[in-house]
Amino acid sequence: MKRIIKRILLVLVIGLVAFLLYVKFALPNVGELEYLKVESTTSRLERGKYLANNVCVCIDCHSTRNWNEFSGPLVEGTLGKGGEVFDQRFGFPGSFYSKNITPSGIGDWSDAEILRAITSGVTKNGTALFPVMPHPNFGKMDKEDLVSIIVYLRSLKSIKNVVPESVADFPMSFIINTIPKAPHYSKIPSKSNSVAYGDYLFNAASCSECHSKQDKGKPIEGMELAGGFEFPMVTGGIVKSANITQDKNTGIGKWTEADFVKRFKSYTDSTYVPNKVTKGTFNTVMPWTMYGKMKEDDLKAIYAYLKTIKPIHNSIEKFVNP
Repeated sequence: MKRIIKRILLVLVIGLVAFLLYVKFALPNVGELEYLKVESTTSRLERGKYLANNVCVCIDCHSTRNWNEFSGPLVEGTLGKGGEVFDQRFGFPGSFYSKNITPSGIGDWSDAEILRAITSGVTKNGTALFPVMPHPNFGKMDKEDLVSIIVYLRSLKSIKNVVPESVADFPMSFIINTIPKAPHYSKIPSKSNSVAYGDYLFNAASCSECHSKQDKGKPIEGMELAGGFEFPMVTGGIVKSANITQDKNTGIGKWTEADFVKRFKSYTDSTYVPNKVTKGTFNTVMPWTMYGKMKEDDLKAIYAYLKTIKPIHNSIEKFVNP
């Protein structure tokens, strides 16, 4: 009997080892790399610049931000150089660094390899990207929008900046290889359908990533968009993301469309000057000056979509300084 039990245990151990080896070395697998040669056009460059800076805000995480000013505006001359770290302080299972996405960093990547990284989370050399960059969201976008982003990235000024390799903690070091999936592209909905169009932009902007409290990199079920994601600030204290559900007391249920648009546009007014932030005082990771340059009709569409979100009562203390 003991010998039978030992054999069963041995088979289980061998099976487990084989499974882990498969996950570690055979994955990620998102299918064959498609051939893609992107034609650069003026319209694509303009669209890509708009998306990368004001909707998907790729440039936000892949640049250096000045945390001595409110909302951390971008530091001139750092666009796309990467190096920002997202680690255990933010609840992530590892230390993940934003890549250098200027030609110095991805200049030897093919258009197909860049598209695969953005939409599936697989790098040029086949390793998996943790979805700090929300590739599951980007993989649902219109392919033409994604191609436009590639055109814009190719236009960035080359900046030499060697970025450390990202390292996932165990067991995420294995799990991470199971995350990348083949993209499921969509088409941009008609602007006449404001809710569907707003849903598209909301996904592209990955609002849910910061406005949903997470546990080890995964949103807490039932609390989606109810805020509470914690961000330790360089200048001290912890800022928490806002509840953007339709709860009238703790969310944005009382906001009108005009209130919503004004909240963003107030940071792009010609008279706006970022406030200086002293140590231990309130600041925010929300890139208001970037989202604030989103087209007014696009902001209105996002508002229309948010009106469909169910209210979740969740009171947030937006800033804590222990």
